[in-house]
Amino acid sequence: MDYRVNEIFTSLQGEGFHSGTAAIFIRFSGCNLRCPFCDTDFSAFTTMSLEDILSFVEREPVRFVVLTGGEPSLQADDALVDGLHRAGKWVAMETNGTHALPNGIDWITLSPKNDHVSGAELRLKECDELKIVYTGETFSTFPDISATHRFLQPCDTGNRARNEALVREAAAWCLKHPEWRLSLQIHKIIGIR
Repeated sequence: MDYRVNEIFTSLQGEGFHSGTAAIFIRFSGCNLRCPFCDTDFSAFTTMSLEDILSFVEREPVRFVVLTGGEPSLQADDALVDGLHRAGKWVAMETNGTHALPNGIDWITLSPKNDHVSGAELRLKECDELKIVYTGETFSTFPDISATHRFLQPCDTGNRARNEALVREAAAWCLKHPEWRLSLQIHKIIGIR
């Protein structure tokens, strides 16, 4: 199978539980949702074979691989996950939770979009990390989702004053709900990919 890859690169994980960890990112093109704050250009992609992807990841000393998008569950399959494991990699996936996941994912970050897009029906009910994008509007905390870690992440609106306000609001909310942690996009703060 060939995969539509928006980009593949090595950087630091910029958000959530693994923030600051060196990672190989495989960003798939395409998504079943159209979130108003999405920062991925889905029209841009390179068609890559499993061998192409493995050739890239095997050259990197980094062990942590993040499958992201778009929505990676639309393309990532058992063959890809198995290949990454054979290459000695630990596989994480960032998903909106609306599709079944391939077998063998080592870490699941669920970022539901029900509050932002109608019809975003969740199929996933369990994850390692639940990450809610905070836009300043009322949001669901998804109490029916079993998650080891819960993060509230202020949305990057592209407007500095608005972003600062969202960070303050999200931080205040986390102080009142200590089972949640604040997630900032450090890759944007320090100016890396």
